[in-house]
Amino acid sequence: MADRMRSRLRPPQMRLPFAVRMALRLVTLLLAVSFITFLLVGLSPIDPVQANVGQAAVATMSPERRAMLAEHWDVGVPILERYASWLGDAVHGDLGESLRFGRPVVEVVGERLQSSALLLGASSLISGVVGLALGVLAGVRAGTRLDRVIRGYCYVLSAAPTFWIALVALMVFAVYLGWFPVGFSVPIGSAGEVSLAARLHHMVLPAAVLSLTGVANIALHTREKTVDVLASDYVRLARTRGEGTWTLVRRHALRNLVLPALTLACAQMSEIVGGSVLVEQVFSYPGLGQAAVTAGLGGDAPLLVGIALACTVLVFAGNLIANLLYGVVDPRMKGETLHVA
Repeated sequence: MADRMRSRLRPPQMRLPFAVRMALRLVTLLLAVSFITFLLVGLSPIDPVQANVGQAAVATMSPERRAMLAEHWDVGVPILERYASWLGDAVHGDLGESLRFGRPVVEVVGERLQSSALLLGASSLISGVVGLALGVLAGVRAGTRLDRVIRGYCYVLSAAPTFWIALVALMVFAVYLGWFPVGFSVPIGSAGEVSLAARLHHMVLPAAVLSLTGVANIALHTREKTVDVLASDYVRLARTRGEGTWTLVRRHALRNLVLPALTLACAQMSEIVGGSVLVEQVFSYPGLGQAAVTAGLGGDAPLLVGIALACTVLVFAGNLIANLLYGVVDPRMKGETLHVA
């Protein structure tokens, strides 16, 4: 009795609003990612002077000129000192200047993000929709030839490297069949405004290849969930009332299947962002992935950190969108949140 009275007298626990908690998580995540990226670039054996100027130019360069460039690019400055200086400028919106492009990092990342955002969004949407459809179809026809074909297709996708799929798609659909451009995000030699149709035509093949990386996991997981739902007691009861299989899926199973597929589709944003590095290299697509390779090979720490932060925000936004859509798909889950990372 006394314990019950004490529990009633305790003040309720204060809980920060959802927006504040998400903002704190994002800021903490950005700080950790920026520091780790700076640390990895500092430990890299790449010499920014030689990588950006060229070995031949370095060989003929005077020691004074080389020392001046090294000082300009903070070569030899301790990591903590470089990071503290960068962080002080980043708080005011200045992410530094790219060594490779000679322009502010914010401008370079902003331009590349415009190309990558549509590509990553389309890939995530395609993988979620196709994976859900294949998983439901395989689960409803479990044990049949169609089920075995879909599972075999997913196993092959899971085992195949992303860059290999991109090369095969490029050779088949761009070189041999000529249905899509060989590369780039706009027609070669185009100047001025490019139509949305032309941009989408260049984006179809890279987006299709990127989406394949997420289809297999979503389809296989959705298949298992479909089999479990169709074997549940409430579905068996509905069968006794004369409801057909697809009616059962639409009325009773689909809501339970959409939630896990939605979670996987948004959680796999990190895999899609990682796969975009290889896909953009194969298709010469000027996005964040291709810029990350350029920055890494040139020891361009400011640009590499800026790209890492942009990718972190994209992955965080994908998980946050899954959080918000849970309440839309299933009103019973309004107010509940997932762990966003």
